[in-house]
Amino acid sequence: MRRYQSYIEGQWIDGAGTETKLYNAINGDLIGETSSEGFDYQRAMEYATKNGGRALRKMTFQERGRMLKALALFLMERKAKYYEVSAWTGATKVDSWIDIEGGIGNLFANASLRRQFPDLPYYVDGVAAPLSKNGTFIGHHIMVPKEGVAVHINAFNFPIWGMLEKIAVNLMAGVPAIVKPSEYTCYLTEVMVRDIIDSKILPEGSLQLVCGLGRGILDHVSCQDVVTFTGSAATGKKLKSLPRIVDESVMFNLEADSLNASILGKHAVPGTAEFDLFIKETTKEITVKAGQKCTAVRRIIVPEDLIDEVQKGIAARLATTTIGDPSVEGVRMGALATRTQVDRVRENVQLLAKSQDIVFGDLELSEVMGADVNKGAFFSPILFRNNDPFNKTDVHDIEAFGPVSTIMPYKDIDDAIELAKMGKGSLVSSIVTPDNKEAREFVVGAASMHGRILVLNEQCAKESTGHGSPMPLLTHGGPGRAGGGEEMGGKRGVLHYLQRTAIQGHPTTITEITQQFQVGAEMPEANPHVFRKHFEELVVGETVFTHKHTVSDADIVNFANVSGDNFYAHMDATSLDGTIFEQRVAHGYFILSKAAGLFVDPKKGPVLLNYGIDEARFTKPVYPGATIGVRFTVKEKIDQEKRSEDDIAKGIVKFLVDVYDETGETVALATILTMVRKLDQN
Repeated sequence: MRRYQSYIEGQWIDGAGTETKLYNAINGDLIGETSSEGFDYQRAMEYATKNGGRALRKMTFQERGRMLKALALFLMERKAKYYEVSAWTGATKVDSWIDIEGGIGNLFANASLRRQFPDLPYYVDGVAAPLSKNGTFIGHHIMVPKEGVAVHINAFNFPIWGMLEKIAVNLMAGVPAIVKPSEYTCYLTEVMVRDIIDSKILPEGSLQLVCGLGRGILDHVSCQDVVTFTGSAATGKKLKSLPRIVDESVMFNLEADSLNASILGKHAVPGTAEFDLFIKETTKEITVKAGQKCTAVRRIIVPEDLIDEVQKGIAARLATTTIGDPSVEGVRMGALATRTQVDRVRENVQLLAKSQDIVFGDLELSEVMGADVNKGAFFSPILFRNNDPFNKTDVHDIEAFGPVSTIMPYKDIDDAIELAKMGKGSLVSSIVTPDNKEAREFVVGAASMHGRILVLNEQCAKESTGHGSPMPLLTHGGPGRAGGGEEMGGKRGVLHYLQRTAIQGHPTTITEITQQFQVGAEMPEANPHVFRKHFEELVVGETVFTHKHTVSDADIVNFANVSGDNFYAHMDATSLDGTIFEQRVAHGYFILSKAAGLFVDPKKGPVLLNYGIDEARFTKPVYPGATIGVRFTVKEKIDQEKRSEDDIAKGIVKFLVDVYDETGETVALATILTMVRKLDQN
């Protein structure tokens, strides 16, 4: 019998005794055992901070992103072994795909976020704030990695996704993690973590694993740490209110199971594609992962005149769902994760049955395919019907965390919104409707009590990820019962692990700190021209001061002929009454085009290409006779990895284009994006 171990302080270790025996959910066989008894969590926290934390904080966002991408590719190559072990949890291949490849997908998604961050170990937040009359004193914000540990306490239902969706974010931010998966399914997490450690892709100390109960894991957290908990609201609230959490002002993110709802719109009548989609989607949410998802549909809210048709449709699809060993051909739903979960789900189904009727399913499942129903953790899908959901309210309070859902009627969209809100806060709700106005009314009315809302119709159905799938670039969490937390969300998630600090000083000083040029900072003249310099040679703030050009009527006419832009303000001086213009005005795009003619050094050099313009603004009209010049400044540098051995070594350079007139006043601003060759290329 195997002992499933923990990875603490750089080594695989066992706890004392046996805290938890681990069983195969399909056949009831004993898989192994695990324990975390006797672990020194204070030393584990110190190890993470001194080793993983220090190494991660020295890396730039670009380096951390490339690290995550490398890890994702490494794990994807080894995914077959994870599927094999995942089957022991009762998962079908589809269930395992969500957990395994969905989790690895989080690594890829967070790796791609590096393009939204500077080439620095810290983040520069927002834009500078002017704090003085003459511009010699400004303010800004930077966000640095917290110098603590992300402690993730995860649920049993997603042993891989639960870990990867969280560590992808804290590692991107530069913070190490200690992961405690559920003791019931930690054996799958342990298999993957062994591969992660063996890969040596992460700095040592960046990831530690606790298999077992993890008692005492929060006894030494401090204000620099972040704790996340996924599981029941009751347990989450207990942990969130621990004296240590409160006294140390520890950031605590709670993502709790919730009574999510799916609404059938009044326009999605039988015969429409949307009605069929609703039947298919709600049935899927009952059976995928055997209903063991924090985002599963627990309440099915439908127009009162369609409830019989919906009940008939869902029951018919559930009747074709074969339960059993997922390795057997034709099995569509596996087992719950443990026999303990079976007992808990049965108990809550019995409570719900006191106030509503079971219209499909049987608490005493008698037969499954390819397995012994008495040995595995199997449970029948249960569909309830509640004809009076405003008065029979157990359905809005009690969750059976398995293949269990309740259908209920509504009169109008306001009723549907109120019923959805009666769940007291949900991770997700959905509405299936072909009518966009109905969708808008529901979304705006229900959004305050839901972390995410899916609007499903025929147009998006083929590519929709579904009601139950949180996406790494969108926030995951919800108010009230759902825990009041928020995680993932692309860049938003990374920022949760950073400390925002306001900084004040002279623009030149703030430029040095942020490594982004700030208006009012010193602008040393570039010598040679910036287009003659390689990526490594360019310095933020150095500036090309161009020759000047006097704008003429001919410039305006010629640009109109070339561009086809004959807008009246440029071409018809007799039409300017009632406008802000005193005379015909030069095209803004001509000003930028002429600016390029002034700042570009035309000879072949390190600059490979210009691939975009950001933040273009025309701030003052330019009339014939005005003389313009350009201050062309290195604004920011971002390193870029080579995509292959044959790729050119290069980086991204942002240049500030400041076009000014004879009075010295800025008339146009823009940021151009360029690719610049590095020195190690011929």
